[in-house]
Amino acid sequence: MSEVPLHRQLGLTDWENDQIPTLLGREATGPELVMFSLMWSEHCSYKHSKPLLRNFPTEGPHVLQGPGENAGAIDVGGGLAVTFKIESHNHPSAVEPFEGAATGVGGIIRDILAMGAKPIALLDSLRFGSLDSSRSRYLFRRAVNGIGHYGNCIGIPTVGGEVGFDDRYEDSCLVNAMCVGIVRHDRILRAAAKGIGNRLILFGNRTGKDGIGGASVLASAEFSHDEDKRPSVQVSDPFTERKLMDCCQDLADHDLLVALQDLGAAGLTSSSSEMASKGGVGLHINLDKVPLREQAMTPAEILVSESQERMLAVVTPENVQAVIDLCEFHELDATDIGEVVEGDALIATFNGEEVVNIPAHFLADDAPVYEVPQTPAPPPTPLDLATVPVPTDLVGAWRDLLRVPNIASKRWVYQQYDHLVGANTVIRPGGDAAVVRIPDTQMGLALTTDCAERHCELDPRGGGAAGVFEAARNIACTGAVPSAITNCLNFPNPEKGHTGWRLAQAIEGMADACRALGTPVVSGNVSLYNESSARMIYPTPVVGMVGLMDDAAKAVGAAFVSEGDVVLLAGSGAPELDASEYLGRAEGAPTAPDADAEVALCRFLAAAAEKELLAGAHDVSAGGLAVALAESAMLGRVGATVTAPAADRPDTALFGESGARVIVTCSPTNLAALQALATDVPLTQIGTVAGDDVQVTVDGATVRLSIADARSAYESAIPEALM
Repeated sequence: MSEVPLHRQLGLTDWENDQIPTLLGREATGPELVMFSLMWSEHCSYKHSKPLLRNFPTEGPHVLQGPGENAGAIDVGGGLAVTFKIESHNHPSAVEPFEGAATGVGGIIRDILAMGAKPIALLDSLRFGSLDSSRSRYLFRRAVNGIGHYGNCIGIPTVGGEVGFDDRYEDSCLVNAMCVGIVRHDRILRAAAKGIGNRLILFGNRTGKDGIGGASVLASAEFSHDEDKRPSVQVSDPFTERKLMDCCQDLADHDLLVALQDLGAAGLTSSSSEMASKGGVGLHINLDKVPLREQAMTPAEILVSESQERMLAVVTPENVQAVIDLCEFHELDATDIGEVVEGDALIATFNGEEVVNIPAHFLADDAPVYEVPQTPAPPPTPLDLATVPVPTDLVGAWRDLLRVPNIASKRWVYQQYDHLVGANTVIRPGGDAAVVRIPDTQMGLALTTDCAERHCELDPRGGGAAGVFEAARNIACTGAVPSAITNCLNFPNPEKGHTGWRLAQAIEGMADACRALGTPVVSGNVSLYNESSARMIYPTPVVGMVGLMDDAAKAVGAAFVSEGDVVLLAGSGAPELDASEYLGRAEGAPTAPDADAEVALCRFLAAAAEKELLAGAHDVSAGGLAVALAESAMLGRVGATVTAPAADRPDTALFGESGARVIVTCSPTNLAALQALATDVPLTQIGTVAGDDVQVTVDGATVRLSIADARSAYESAIPEALM
């Protein structure tokens, strides 16, 4: 049996391996070949998705930094910018869920630090297999533990996110982490190295053998449950990251940094090559100077180690000692490992010998780019309602739906997170979107993550748009104006089946929705190859959205507030069972979103909140009208009596889903003003807030569920599934 060639072991194709000597004009050294394998991996180069990503709108009058840096940044007024980004740590979390999830949080925080910003909030978007599976229960528990441990230790509130469960994620769970930070316009840092003679300072943790090959071994190939992959998972140290966070702020405040970059995927290789390529300069690194945890490390291991909690800074010679002193004050190692040089080459020496000499752009910008096959999937078939029996017990169906893990309370998750640290959280987890106050101002940020994966499976363009519009509705329900998005495109192998087509279509749908809303894409991440030999995930393009409000004190919650308040249904969406949580599977042909209706609804909600006309607002999404009413009642501890708009059958009226629908409540004294404001949005009065149960009349029959029974089902489902 012939031995597998080294380049294939490293993840390079035969063609790619043949290109490297052509580019270099010679054979690559061992360390160089390893560096190419990491930087040309899907995780680092986006070689299958880069051409498609150009379809996203990325510019706008408030955009200060779009894609291409560590995170995006938008202007929020007063000389302040919000920076934010979402990234995946999927495959590492499937191998070692605690460390995989924890280091995913650490990595996204460092992306915000590299912008010169102070992190103020975290969110996470998670997908696991069915909780009937012992493996999925284990992954779920441990990933949530890892997220909570890291965020709580470092002192950044985890304020929101989402969790979904489906058999399609049994072999490939998804762990996406989002971080949001604040920075003054004039303090935004970039990663471009500049200034010949400037020094390279590596600071933070020492370099070890953990995480070697993570970007290629784990993140750029189909997944298999292989114990040999555990060393490729990074090891977290949130206490050092806390010191690193404070140190980065201190360095920025003292204006000691020319450029700053996180050491994430591919470690020193990616950070140095990207800094050199962006700045159009060369870098010389002395690997003998890199502080090591383990002394017996080869040049290649030092260059591609993904040890966590490390940053690389470009510093002027006269500031080197001040930087080192400040790092030492924060109890961090800081070492001068090289300099900015003329030319465009990344050069590394070890034991006095040159082991790497590569034009940086070959690594950072000129990786091979592949056109993915775009084979359309068959068009979806509308759901045959004759195959879905109408339940004889609608109340029982309602109660059962509240117990579905995708709908049920996620309190078990967010009670493990400190969502109040920093004292700026205005709306906590459990509603439509979180709201945090921008420190030292009265302005608020609404934050959410959302996705419509079943819709994407059936109609990826419509589903891509639906995820963006759902995020926008959640933001608008708080009273904020949707402003910009980041995204994490989680897909299976793009070279197989219909995945490449679904990826392209989902991007087009997301781009359509972003253009309609005026919410440019300012950052993001792509995670492909999320499949095993047995199954592939749904196309899961997660949207992380930020919205702005001038006064956080005007934020609107999802709860029913006062007896006697009027309940109204805002929007024009028509409920349907296709791909719904009530149906429980990706079947049917969901209606594509109505962009005009979605935009009008978001504008109406923001305007109503600004005029302080709303008592509450809650998006009608998973589980339909009945679930939304029950959730608002449970949050406010007061019920409602409602007449549901007519539908083709009672379960469709109660549990059917659509876009562009929101329950709003207001005091009777504000009703006329609210109706007058709804010039472009259908606004139907459907009931009154009152009592200790939710009564819904549909087609002349009334179904009634007490708040106590609803809460019992809703709150117990996930804890009981984990027993």
